[in-house]
Parts: sequence; C-alpha cells; structure tokens
Amino acid sequence: MMAQYVEIKTANPGSLLFYRMGDFYELFFEDAEIASRALGIVLTKRGKHLGEDIPMCGVPVERAEEYLNKLIACGHRVSVCEQTENPAEARKRGPKSVVRRDVIRLVTPGTLTEDALLDARRENVLAAVARMRGSEGEDGYLYALAFADISTGSFRVAETDAGRLAADLARIEPAELLVADAVYEEPHLRPLWRALPAVTPLPKESFDGASAERRLAGFFGVATVEAFGSFTRAELAASAAIVAYIERTQLGARPPLNRPQREGAADAMVIDPATRANLEILRTTTGERTGSLCAAVDRTVTAAGARLLARRLAEPLTDPVRIAARLDAVEHLADEAALAGALRERLAGAPDLARALSRVALGRSGPRDLSAIGRGLAEGGAIAALIAASPAPAELASAARAASGVDPALALMLGAALADELPLNRRDGGFVRAGYSEELDATRAMRDESRRVVAALERRYAEETGVRSLKIRHNAVLGYFVEVSQQNAERLREAPFDAVFVHRQTMAGAMRFTSTELAELEAKIASAGERALALEQAIFDELAAAVLENAETIRACAEALAVIDVAAGLARLAVDEGHVRPEVDDGRDFAIEGGRHPVVEQALRREHGPSGGPFVANDCELSPPENAKSGRIWLVTGPNMAGKSTFLRQNALIAILAQAGAFVPARAARIGVVDRLFSRVGAADDLARGRSTFMVEMVETAAILNQATERSLVILDEIGRGTATFDGLSIAWASLEHLHEVNRCRGLFATHFHELTALSQRLTRLVNATVKVKEWEGEVIFLHEVVPGAADRSYGIQVAKLAGLPPAVVARAKAVLSELEDADRAAPAQRILDDLPLFAAINRAPVAEAAPAPKADPAAQVVKAALAGLDPDEMTPREALEALYRLKAAAKGG
Repeated sequence: MMAQYVEIKTANPGSLLFYRMGDFYELFFEDAEIASRALGIVLTKRGKHLGEDIPMCGVPVERAEEYLNKLIACGHRVSVCEQTENPAEARKRGPKSVVRRDVIRLVTPGTLTEDALLDARRENVLAAVARMRGSEGEDGYLYALAFADISTGSFRVAETDAGRLAADLARIEPAELLVADAVYEEPHLRPLWRALPAVTPLPKESFDGASAERRLAGFFGVATVEAFGSFTRAELAASAAIVAYIERTQLGARPPLNRPQREGAADAMVIDPATRANLEILRTTTGERTGSLCAAVDRTVTAAGARLLARRLAEPLTDPVRIAARLDAVEHLADEAALAGALRERLAGAPDLARALSRVALGRSGPRDLSAIGRGLAEGGAIAALIAASPAPAELASAARAASGVDPALALMLGAALADELPLNRRDGGFVRAGYSEELDATRAMRDESRRVVAALERRYAEETGVRSLKIRHNAVLGYFVEVSQQNAERLREAPFDAVFVHRQTMAGAMRFTSTELAELEAKIASAGERALALEQAIFDELAAAVLENAETIRACAEALAVIDVAAGLARLAVDEGHVRPEVDDGRDFAIEGGRHPVVEQALRREHGPSGGPFVANDCELSPPENAKSGRIWLVTGPNMAGKSTFLRQNALIAILAQAGAFVPARAARIGVVDRLFSRVGAADDLARGRSTFMVEMVETAAILNQATERSLVILDEIGRGTATFDGLSIAWASLEHLHEVNRCRGLFATHFHELTALSQRLTRLVNATVKVKEWEGEVIFLHEVVPGAADRSYGIQVAKLAGLPPAVVARAKAVLSELEDADRAAPAQRILDDLPLFAAINRAPVAEAAPAPKADPAAQVVKAALAGLDPDEMTPREALEALYRLKAAAKGG
C-alpha cells in the first residue's frame, strides 16, 4: 500500500494527496504534518519507513468537502485519489493484492464546483495572463487576460497592458491566476502577484501561441476558433492556458464552458485597485461584504442574480446604448409593481441552474442537482410567460425568450423521475420516484417485500400441491427451500410435481426440496438491493445525459434568470429607497441634484430609525462651464467630521451605479460617461512593501495624475497631509493645477489647505465649495450641507475635544492656535499666485521663454538671510519659538 501511495504522490507533486482507504482519506509523511496543522486534527503514525515512523492523519469521506474548504482557504492544492476497483476484484489477484487507486481530480482555488466550497453569491474565477512581445505595451509587451468560472461556464478574454493589468485583475478578482514562469519572476510584476490569493506559475509551453488555436479548437470540438471571433495571439494563448489547466485538474472531464467572449478595452469603466478599496464597492476595507456598496443595493433573490449584480458593479459600462437598455428594464419593473412582485416570487424558488449544470457535466452531481435543474427550467418557463403577457423592453424580452428556450419535456421528465425527498449523493439510492420504472419498482418490491413475496409463493405451492403444511424456509447453508413432512413428501415426488420440485435434503421427520422458480427468487432477493441501486444509477445517467444534450439552452436560461433578477432587484431598490433614473450620454456633464450616499443613508436609518433625521442631500455640478469642453473641479474645504469624504465618495458611487445600469440615490442625475474613475481617500501604509502612509498616498496620486483623461472622474481627499505642512501644501497645489490644466478631468478635491482656495482666481474651471457648520456656545454643529464658498478654519480642536482629549491639552491647543493665526495666512498664497506661472506654463513653455524672475522683496531677503542662519536640529523648542517670532517680525519689515 505504501509503495502505491509513494508512486501516486510522486506523479502528483505540489499538492496534498487525499488517499482513499475505506471510509477515510488518509495523508502520510509531510502531507500529514501539513494537513494536521492546517485542519487541527490529530497526527498519528502507521508503519515505518527507513526505520522511522510514518506520520499519518485522515479525514472521513463524508466530511471531505469541509476539510477541503479549509485547505483551499489556506492556499493548498489537493489531489483526490479514489479506489478505482472493488476490493473483491483485488482479492481475485491474490490475498495481498492492493486495490487499484488513481487521482481523479486536482482541487485548486480556481477549479471548485461544489456548493460547500463556494460562496453562492460570488464568482469563482480562474484567470490566466499571457504576454507577447509587441510595440504597444508600456514595457514593450502586449498582455491578455482570459478568465473563466467553471462553476457557471462563463469564459471571457480581453487585451490589457502593464499599466492597466492591476485594474483588470482587481475587476475580475481571480481566485487563482495562471502565469508563465518567466512572467511570474518579473520584478515589476511581483507586487501584483503578491496581492492575489493564489498564483500558479506554469511552464512557458502552457502559453505557447503557436499551438493555442489548436488546443482551443480541440477543447470545444470545432475545426477552427475563427467562428468565436477575432482574437490576438496573446488572447488565444491565455485562453488555451485556461482550457489546458482545466483539462489537467479535471483529468479530462469537460465543464460546460461558454465559448470565449472577447471584451473591448473600452467596454468598461477602468477602476484601479486603490479606488476599489477606497470606495468599498464589493467589500469593505476589512474584507467584509456587509457595509459595501454591493450589499447596500443588493435586492436580488437568487445566487446567480447576486453574482451578476456584483459583476456589473465591478465593471460599469461605458456604452450609453447598453446602459440605457439596462435602465429601461429597471424602469419597466419599477413602474409595474405587480409584475415585479410576481417575478421575484417566482425567482425566489429558482435554484442555481448554472452551478448545478456544471456539476452534472463534471460527473460530480447528485440527485438534488438534477432536481434543481428541473425546477429551475419550470420556473424559467413560468417567468417567461409573466414577462410575455405585456410589452417589455428589449433586455427583459430577450431574457424571457432565453428563459423559455429549453424543451419543456426535459423539466417534465426530471419532475416525473425524481422523488420529492432526495438524498445528497447518488450512491445512496432512493431518489427515483415510484411508478417511473416498472423494472425498478419490481426490484424494489423484491428488496423491500421479500417476506411477502416468499409467503405468496408458499401459498401458491400449497394450493397447487394440496399439501397445506408446505413451508418455505431459509438457512445459511441451503438458502431458501420447500419443506414438507415425510408423509407428504411422496406427493412432491409424483407427476406432475416431480418436474417442479428437486430433492435437496432428507431429515428425520421432514424432507426438503427446491425448485427452479425458488432458486431464481432467491437469487433475485439476494441481489435485489444491488440491482435496485444499479437501476437507479442507470436512470441517473440517462437523466444526466438528457440534461447535457440541452446544456447550451440551460446555461442561457440560467443567465436570463440572473438578468431578470438583477432588473427586478434594482427596481425594488429604486422604489424602496427613492432612487431615480440617471441620464447617461457621451458628453462631459456631471450634474447631481440632491445626491445621497447609498450606504451611509441606509446605515443612518438602521441606527436611528426613520425618525432619526434624513441623510442631508447635496448637489454636485462638475459639468463644463459655458464655452468650455472640460469639466469643473470642486475644491471642497470644511471641518473634520463635516462630511467631506462622504460627499466625495457618494458622487463616485453614483457614477458607478448609473453606468452599471441602476437607478441612483438623487433627485436627478445627468452623467457623461466616465471612462476611468480614480479615488484617493483615506490613509494607510503598506509595510509589506516598505511603503509609509505618505508613500502610499504619493504612489496613488501619481497613478491618477499620469492616467486621468478628460472623461475621467477624480476624487482626491487631503493630498499632502502625510508630510510637513509646506511640503504637503506644495504638492497639493501642484497636483490641483495639473488636474486642471493637463488632465482636464472632472474632479472633487477636498483639503484642509485653505490657501488652495486662492487658485480659483486663475483656474477658470475651479470652484470653491465648503461644508457648512454652525458654532453655538462654543460647540460646533455639523450641518453636512455643501455650499459655494471656502472655509476659513478646520475646527480640528473642537473635533479633538469630541474625541476625548484631556481638557488641558485642548486648552493649550487653543492658545497655540491663536498665536499661529496671528500671521497673515493668505499673503503667501497670494504671492504665489502673483509671482509663479501656472503649472501648465511651467510644464509646456521652453526654458528660453520662462517668465522673468520676480523683483526682490526686501522683507523676503531678510527672512531668507535669517533662515540661513538657523540650525533646527540644534535648537531647543524655546529657541525655535523665539526664532519664529523674529521671522514674523522680519516678514512685517520690523
């Protein structure tokens, strides 16, 4: 046995081997040590190897999925090794023969299909990155991404580049990523791989572009992949790597994958990983779904609908026509409340068709999967009929046709064949409905009612022979036999009974006989259980084959039900939360009237109830001014805790919802398509990569300034706050000028650097806005209302007081602030405006045409001379304060 284990383990390196022994999966050697730590199970030993004990642990087969889930979550891969023959067959080869075993499946994070191992409301994506030499990429390479979910059959492919790769990976969130060895080792790409849960390096041959088309064609059983569309070599290579890995891990079993669908580079809004994290689109910064945008707007009633909604939020459209089609469906169901309610009631009873179909195709299904498909198809037909009863917009009408596109006879057959109460596994039997198969019913009767069958035969023999004392008995030696007394034995030896009964045994007071009919009955009774189970297995295979013959239409039905569920859920959201239909077009407008934050609004309602005060709605107008092509930038000032960050985020979330095809939390919204969304909100370090909080802030800001376009929407909060005041002010100043003059995007820029408000004098599309507060008896009341204008203070000390700083610290802070505010803080900003050319002028003008240096200011010269004589590292705090007063006096000409 151990020799067999070692042979199989050697053939499957890089994974833990689940070695089937009876009712357990056993692990040995290092695998056992790893598994015992990961699973928290006892490590024992069995036998010896090279004179030392062999470590061993095991898990019950019945609970294998539970343990597999834990191991996959820990980043392990598992090879499942099953017995491939009956132990009785092994014994025929000799008493010491080992039962044949082989690996039937390699379980990896990206190839899961079991419900117990998957999040029902989240896709489980296997992705592959291919790289080819080319002149278009930022680093001299062209990249392509292929990504599939074998649990549902989706399969998509897209071109990308080194600069956009991180955003695309964040969009699809692969459970496992396949990359070539050489690409995996690239230093500039390693940070991307570290951010993913599982990355599997493969030999470069897996991404061979020359054989990619042939591998794809072979997988889908076609002569050429040209009918699938036009693909680049990199896209074909990535797609071929996906199908080759699936074939390797599933050992030849073929999941019902869609043919690869190509996505255009400009089909979806680009959202980089930092922005997704800052806006908490699918999950919060702590990794939880609760508290995210997705959780706040999810009113779906099916798992497939929840997955589709998450995908739409992760990749909002950029095509106004497709966006309008989605909005039409939502509007129709929002207006037709009765229809929407009926659809949701039906959808709630629809199982997860796509994942059940995948398990059937891979041979991992049970009776409940077949039943789920039957019920799902029945519900699909009923849902299609509801939609067809009245005029419906194009998206709903198309979904209704797909939902009813499966042969109704299949659902009827599945319903007739499967019992109401079903076991989890097909091997348990008992899942075929009584009356479906006469042969199975008779075999079950033989199995379950053997006593009644034997008694009936006994009565018949007694009546036919006239021997009323005739009995049919059973023992372990003879099996079933007919027993009569010695006086009646001659009756059975006479014609015509001598042709029926055969003498078996003579006893002192009785004689025993058998008959052909009794022998056949005995054989049937003995094998009835096995025969009944075999008949059920055959029926299961027939039903599964019928399902797979309709795989494409079933998958289309599953996708259609998800589309209908999302539209109905968003319609319910719009009615319940007072959302409105946005206007989305190809322009540069961004006009929100009475916008609200969808997550914060609901949180306030949960915390305080309907009477706890409404969320304060605010307008946002970033549309281009008259005679301008580029949008506005709002410079938002105001105190801490006033709601600046909420205001910034809500407008970004409104853009995402609108382009995802949802109604938005506002009185009205008009949005020109946003091609890229950037958000730099909050502070966090990245210690694993050696980055301080300020470094992370600068890296993210650099990405925005280097990539934002006129169609982009940029949300920036407190740029420059992670460093010294003048450093931070300088960076924020230059960044704001760059956004206005170079990127020319629509944007919201929140800051506590009030000096920046002076820029509105020379940046024509920069608008000052502030969050209102009211002071009352020394306390600050936050009104959360955004109005035109600029704040003159940040009320940081009041917030510190609310946070519980000691009174002595608050009092001292007020005194220091009073001294510092004596300086004229507007003067430096005004001097920069007067003396320095705009960022764009500095950036674009030749050196020879640079603006002349400003005239020397005597006071400034005195200050510079005084500064040159200071050594801050050698000064005491008292000396530094005195120097500050001297500089203040020098600046005033004293």
